[in-house]
Amino acid sequence: MIINLNGKLVPQELAVVSVFDHGLLYGDGVFEGIRFYSNNIFKLEEHVERLFDSAKVIMLNIAVSKQQMIEETVKTVKANGLADGYIRLVVTRGVGDLGLDPKKCKESFYFIIAGKITLYPEENYLNGLSITTVAVRRSTAEALDPKIKSLNYLNNIMAKIEAGNHGSPEAIMINQQGYVSEATGDNVFIIKKGKLITPDLSAGVLDGITRDTVMVLAREAGIKVEEKTMTRYDLYTADECFLTGTAAEVIPVVKIDARVIGDGKPGVITKKLQNLFHGVTKTIGVKVV
Repeated sequence: MIINLNGKLVPQELAVVSVFDHGLLYGDGVFEGIRFYSNNIFKLEEHVERLFDSAKVIMLNIAVSKQQMIEETVKTVKANGLADGYIRLVVTRGVGDLGLDPKKCKESFYFIIAGKITLYPEENYLNGLSITTVAVRRSTAEALDPKIKSLNYLNNIMAKIEAGNHGSPEAIMINQQGYVSEATGDNVFIIKKGKLITPDLSAGVLDGITRDTVMVLAREAGIKVEEKTMTRYDLYTADECFLTGTAAEVIPVVKIDARVIGDGKPGVITKKLQNLFHGVTKTIGVKVV
């Protein structure tokens, strides 16, 4: 595997980050996960835009332009000779000292990985997931705005650990007000009486690019879409449920907290949106040529 370190392509075994990098020491940085399909990097420009927005909010200066970052990402994918895969694009505050002060970091640092990822077995896409809600609460927007894709994912990791302790592959996190927020790395959707419903961003939800894509596809297909506050009651009584994310794509959920969703099988609308999503992944984005 070839890794891009600040614009330099190096073999995986030589791809190293300083132990004094504040991304490692304090989780001080931002990232994006991006998919590419048939030599098409899906919505690369949108991902890079969000990366720069996240960096701006935490006052992290990215040393290259958006266009340069797009070009470096394409270069990395091309160097690895992959037609389909997953990109992890990371920008850290850079090398500093053992203090928190970000001003001690003179220049930001970025690296790009292009490889393969398998989040769930294929059978889960066909038959659905059985998942659980957890006691770990979603971090409040006052503590860290969920729109920022920062390197600090400990809140999500603790939820993932709790789900695993209950034998579940995924967790749904509830916010401080008791409303459904999101899964550990994915957005949550339900279908109720033919309407597509997802938690409002105010519930502590990442404004996911796959989330937005699915909502656009649903509206184009004549499906009504609503963003609103949701409780576990809404999950349990849904006709269908699914999760969306860059790595997860669109994956059905058939059981939550031992409650069977609908008839216990991936629903008709979920399957339709899966197919519609897969139909656009190879056409919207930046081509690797």
